[in-house]
Amino acid sequence: MAPLTIGVVGLGLMGGGMAARLVERGHAVSGYDPDPHARRRAAGAGVRVCGSVAAVGAADHVLTSLPTSELVREVWLGRDGLMAHARPGCCLIEVSTIDPQTMRDLSAARRERVAVVDAPVSGGPPQARAGTLTFIVGGTDTDVRRARPVLAELAGVVHHAGPVGAGKVVKLINNVMSMTNTLVAAEAFALGAAAGVEPQRLYDILSVSGGSSAQFVKRFPDAIAGNFEPGFTMALGAKDLTLALDLARSTGSPVPMTAAARELYALAMNLGYATKDMVAFVDLFRRWSCSRGCDV
Repeated sequence: MAPLTIGVVGLGLMGGGMAARLVERGHAVSGYDPDPHARRRAAGAGVRVCGSVAAVGAADHVLTSLPTSELVREVWLGRDGLMAHARPGCCLIEVSTIDPQTMRDLSAARRERVAVVDAPVSGGPPQARAGTLTFIVGGTDTDVRRARPVLAELAGVVHHAGPVGAGKVVKLINNVMSMTNTLVAAEAFALGAAAGVEPQRLYDILSVSGGSSAQFVKRFPDAIAGNFEPGFTMALGAKDLTLALDLARSTGSPVPMTAAARELYALAMNLGYATKDMVAFVDLFRRWSCSRGCDV
């Protein structure tokens, strides 16, 4: 592939990992983030760090990887944002987990000849760095084709879910399934350990049994080792479950399990787990068991 000029706004663990991957693949990558640590890390990976969002908009393709819908709106629609400064022919690719209506509003505000692609991801920082993410894409066929050269450098799989907004919907549904699965698995795993089964033996059996899942296999070895450093934090889990509840209210859909999970994520945050990986529910359930006199 011929080298592309690519901008990345948001150089955190995900955006920074994507930017580093794109540099490694031979592309000219510029980036912006207000956090000095993120800027230094990106510069060390070969990213040309810019002083503003507007400067990044000069690229042929621009990805935004940001934590909230409000920040995405500011970066895209603000006076110094991407819509005001993206060059004609630019392809804007939004990879964050945000509400679908915000994504539709971004598309409605597009300037002539600017492509808008809704492209949230499944996968974490290691997959971003390795180029093995799954992209869940929303947009017109024409715009998605324009985005594919960049997505192909970052993805193992690209699924076209439908029009702009559909990517965000499917991403929220995926996260509801992942977060509630991890929560229930942590509860069950802590119960097995409290009942006297050695944790590694418990994992070895469950990982090849009917209750297993991708999240269980991926995250629970870290839980056994007592490693709760974030791949996906409790705080992000609570945010995404809140977005899913908002989506459910807008469609009139009952989601009692999602609501219960959101309350437990909020409780875990209040108990000091906000910046820990969501598999830290194992530790929280263990603490609750031990408060009642268990030996685990």
